[in-house]
Formats: sequence, C-alpha cells, structure tokens
Amino acid sequence: MTKSPSSLAGFSILLVVCGCASSSGAPATVITQPDIAAAYLPLHARVHFGIDSAEGAAVVIAPGIAVTNVHNEKLLNPKTVIGTRQDYDLMFFRTPRSAALQTAAPVIGAAVTAYGQGADCELLVAHGTVCQIKTCAGCTSPAYFTFAGNAGPGFSGGPVLDSAGRLVGINFG
Repeated sequence: MTKSPSSLAGFSILLVVCGCASSSGAPATVITQPDIAAAYLPLHARVHFGIDSAEGAAVVIAPGIAVTNVHNEKLLNPKTVIGTRQDYDLMFFRTPRSAALQTAAPVIGAAVTAYGQGADCELLVAHGTVCQIKTCAGCTSPAYFTFAGNAGPGFSGGPVLDSAGRLVGINFG
C-alpha cells in the first residue's frame, strides 16, 4: 500500500483480484441476501461538467473500511482514501458502513456472482465460473483469478462472491 494506516496494521486481506471474460451484465432489482446488500457500495460520479458519468462498485471488508479499484479514484472523496495497492489496482477507503462479508479462496470450476453498477445507476449482476487462478512466487494467496462471465463496465471494484455469498475477489479489467 502506498499509505500504511495504523487501522490496517496487521490486517490480513484474503482478497484476490479478478478479471472477466466478456462485457455486459444483467439488470437486477435488488441484492436479496441482506449481508451482501449491506456490504455492497455502488459508486457513481458525473465527469466532464456533468455530461458524462462513470460507475463502479466497492465492498466493505472490515468495519469502516471498504475496497475498490484505484482506477475508480474519481468516484470517491479523496479525504476518505486510506491507501492503495497499485500493483493490484486496489484502493482502500473509509466508509460509515460496518457490515463486512466473510471471505474464501476462489476454486477452479466454482460458480461465482459479481455485482456492479450500470450507466443509469442500476444494479447489475453477472454469473460465471472460475476458470484460472494465478499465483506468484513467494505469495501466500493467489495473485488473481479469471472467471468466464458477462461482467464489464461498471463492475470495476465490485465484489465477486462464491455460491455461499463469501467474498472471493474484487473485479478489475
């Protein structure tokens, strides 16, 4: 992380960064699982004098702390940013929310669900299957994984969950 806040000292993050295979997502009306709904954070901002907009997502990972992608920085108040992990495109920030999801490791062949935001601030959902897990030398957890699914623009920084509703990754790319 570029900043090393005391609030994260000794905090072990089991997140992996993931990418997706195609580019859309299906509209959803609500997140039906209350714990997932409480941890999901939609991100939206108007850019270029209110003409264009940008969407992304984030998820609470600990009481008062959420994560999204660094490339979503314009969707956040810079005063809330705790730090970044540039090599994984992760940005940690403060949030008033306290509900964090349980975490798990991704499993090849497992079904996953990703959440994101559409152009009209609509909730999007994408279902897929973990198809590849990449590790790095000296790492204690996977560096990233890919899943075959229909997540695209607006899913950046959003949670990827296993079938039990546990957080297995953060969408990017």
